[in-house]
Amino acid sequence: MPRFFDVHTHAHFAAFEDDYKETIQRALDSDIWLVNVGTQKDTSAKAVEVANNYKEGVYAAIGLHPIHTEKSFHDVSELGADDKAKAFTSRGEVFDHDYYLRLGRDEKVVAIGECGLDYYHLGEESKKKQEATFVSQIELAKELDKPLMIHCRNAFSDLIGIIKRESSKLVGPIPGIIHFFTGTERDAAELKEMGFYFSFGGVTTFARDYDPAIKSIGIERVLLETDAPYVTPAPYRGKRNEPAYVSYVAGKMAEVLDTDVETISKMTTANALRVLRIRP
Repeated sequence: MPRFFDVHTHAHFAAFEDDYKETIQRALDSDIWLVNVGTQKDTSAKAVEVANNYKEGVYAAIGLHPIHTEKSFHDVSELGADDKAKAFTSRGEVFDHDYYLRLGRDEKVVAIGECGLDYYHLGEESKKKQEATFVSQIELAKELDKPLMIHCRNAFSDLIGIIKRESSKLVGPIPGIIHFFTGTERDAAELKEMGFYFSFGGVTTFARDYDPAIKSIGIERVLLETDAPYVTPAPYRGKRNEPAYVSYVAGKMAEVLDTDVETISKMTTANALRVLRIRP
């Protein structure tokens, strides 16, 4: 078993264009495994391509992020800053079932997503589009028999309602991961009852807002992530995040859960392998 497992990162994004191999190797050399998570067609395909360059330790999730169901702000870290990147028009992407089905059949794909709801960058008319896209990916996960990698921002009430309504389509008994969980303890309890696990990242090293949820979820259901290149943990705030920094998240998790890093290592890695159905 690896020492740590970064269940949600983007080491294949444009922010790592010049050194993604070195970045991933630093993680592997530190006994850290990882899942590169796609957000639309090109980043999903890239995640699969990168994963297939490694015998073990590097995996992929494929899907359409809710903010990419319509045109939105240009994220340089994700897409790059050159003219070609700025001309990229798949934001506003319509979910292509057959495209993602083909990608999802690859044995290195361990989850469907990053999918879900995001009401932060949103016009009211976009909610139905996000919901339909999310449901389509719930159905794809069922078809492929793979867990979901869920993103949710400012939308937990609607997200939970959709999941309950579509519960017969979930892959059980562990339907997936709520990544970068920002909901309430009540939200966590409802999702936990449905079998979900929850990942936390670098923000926990400099903000205490997440401590109550982590404690209420408990070590049996928590996972580690970086969400690199975003949300870099202390002591590297202000710099580009990377999977190797997941060890700092583990240290903070041990503090919050009143245990030691080795226990966090053992439990969160076992949790990740269980949810993602990976046999080391």
